[in-house]
Amino acid sequence: MFIDSHCHIDFPDLAARLPEIFSKMVDNQVSHALCVSVDLPDFPRVLALAEKYPNIYASVGVHPDYEETPEPTVEELVRLSKHPKIVAIGETGLDYYRLEGDLEWQRARFRNHIRASRETGKPLIIHTRSASDDTIRIMREEGAGPNAGGAGGVMHCFTESLAVAEAAMEMGFYISFSGIVTFKNAKELHEVARAVPLERMLIETDSPYLAPVPFRGKMNEPGLVRHVAEFLASLKQVPLEQVAQQTTDNFFNLFKIAR
Repeated sequence: MFIDSHCHIDFPDLAARLPEIFSKMVDNQVSHALCVSVDLPDFPRVLALAEKYPNIYASVGVHPDYEETPEPTVEELVRLSKHPKIVAIGETGLDYYRLEGDLEWQRARFRNHIRASRETGKPLIIHTRSASDDTIRIMREEGAGPNAGGAGGVMHCFTESLAVAEAAMEMGFYISFSGIVTFKNAKELHEVARAVPLERMLIETDSPYLAPVPFRGKMNEPGLVRHVAEFLASLKQVPLEQVAQQTTDNFFNLFKIAR
């Protein structure tokens, strides 16, 4: 059994194909998926999917790339997260790759998500791109990890260095690998994946983006998360069943979901 710990099946291209997507999940032994929020105006459609389908869970949050969107307050995030199918706060974090100028608003938004996570006890889904130093610094300053009274969480679609992974794991965070880890040119990420213990690892698609080999360049979907697990099993030289079992256990443990 595999679990897609991060997808966007509410996005129009996937939402229009849900029966087919769910069928392919069954075919590939993908039992559950976490549909991740990227802004508050579209949050109702994310929640609606989680309410309709027993094996779909959801988060609430605003992606750091979304500049022209209502800014979430701590109080609003806390209120929206009270629904039993909302299991995480995010997608949040920092992204200095696409945006320029004064990005203090991103850092303030990130802090609000961490504070909501601490208040609710629901883990964070963290996105970081070209901003790892500030991401780790703010996580430490705001006490995001369990050792500092936070709820912990996951560094999603991880593409940073081993030093960043180790800093996050020291705070009690999990590291999630997407289809990027299957790319032949992702040599440094392969070394990171070898070093991250299975006990701290999740797998994801981030669909509809980043389809794994051999589907690279095509639309991604939750059923393809199996290929991420297969690559990691080969990379770490362990049985596929071990990757499947451990990442599944990690998912249920992190997001406090009863089996």
